[in-house]
Amino acid sequence: MNRWLGHSVVKPLLFLLCLLPAAWLLWAAVNDQLGANPAEALIRSLGDWTLRFLVVVLAVTPLRVTTGLSVLARWRRMLGLFVFFYAGLHLLAYAWFDQGLELAAVVDDVIKRPFILVGMLAWCLLLVLASTSFNAAIRAIGARRWQLIHRAVYLIAGLAVLHFFWMRSGKNDYAEVAVYAAMLGSLLAWRVWRQIQGSRLSKRI
Repeated sequence: MNRWLGHSVVKPLLFLLCLLPAAWLLWAAVNDQLGANPAEALIRSLGDWTLRFLVVVLAVTPLRVTTGLSVLARWRRMLGLFVFFYAGLHLLAYAWFDQGLELAAVVDDVIKRPFILVGMLAWCLLLVLASTSFNAAIRAIGARRWQLIHRAVYLIAGLAVLHFFWMRSGKNDYAEVAVYAAMLGSLLAWRVWRQIQGSRLSKRI
């Protein structure tokens, strides 16, 4: 399975697959297929896809460890950049359709609405991770510091769920929030468990 998934054609196909949601949303927007409020539908759909890709990224290591598919590690960086890609589109759609691309209006909204502030903080952290995801940045920062910086993904996951929770609180609809919180919480709990197991093993040795 590792050999098959490691074929040179698989990663480009995965890249195209990750672009499909954006392509479909673009097609739907152009062809007026986003419902009665297309701007809101586009903003929320892009936010949903950001959360989905965040779940996928955090699932890579557990899947790699439990299945033995080491090739999955080759996809993690690309998938992480797609989290930033969809988060950026989500922010752009909000700034464009909600605030008319007026920076002052965006800043004012960030100050007034906590869920916008939380979402902006998550995006800023994603920007840091994306800008340091390349080999040159890793060499410049150092592997240990790079790992510490990229642990911010756990904070990003928490901020993303909180952003989604506050956004849905106006409609008192928390079903999807609970699903994402459960998935992300489980993936983060797995990492904590692995660290505890690793520290116990090192003490025994």
